[in-house]
Amino acid sequence: MHLKRIIGIDPGSRLMGIGVIDSDGRYNKHIYSDTLRLDGSNPIPERLGIIFTEVKRIIEQYSPDEFAIENVFMAKNAASALKLGQARGAAICAAVTSKLDVFEYSPKEIKQSVVGKGAADKQQVQHMVKVLLNLQGRLQADAADAMAVALCHAHAGALKARLQGK
Repeated sequence: MHLKRIIGIDPGSRLMGIGVIDSDGRYNKHIYSDTLRLDGSNPIPERLGIIFTEVKRIIEQYSPDEFAIENVFMAKNAASALKLGQARGAAICAAVTSKLDVFEYSPKEIKQSVVGKGAADKQQVQHMVKVLLNLQGRLQADAADAMAVALCHAHAGALKARLQGK
């Protein structure tokens, strides 16, 4: 499998994790990670515009080959689920308008891929992301989750290539 640059997104309407890695399916390298912090007092349309603009800017800056994002999970209430879905949509639109294929993974798939168990907690995910990407120091939770999404996609692509005999 050749080297791919993957952008991973941990969606949120107030905090959105963004991570970019290079991976050949076996070796992974951290390129960029951050948490997009959105003012919760701003109207949701304004936040969605910021999400679209910032994700698009990062895509243009780092030129990923593929885009991976976490699926919506069941939120505590309908309003939270709707805002989360809209935030995902804004990020996905940034990817699609940049001509990137979009890959979606459930929280359980991501945790299973990175930690080895689908019920892993945030600290376990952060620890394994640091190990897999050879990172030192403190890692912000949303950025770690975004890199976990990218790592999950890298692992899924490597598995698919092996199963196809490539």
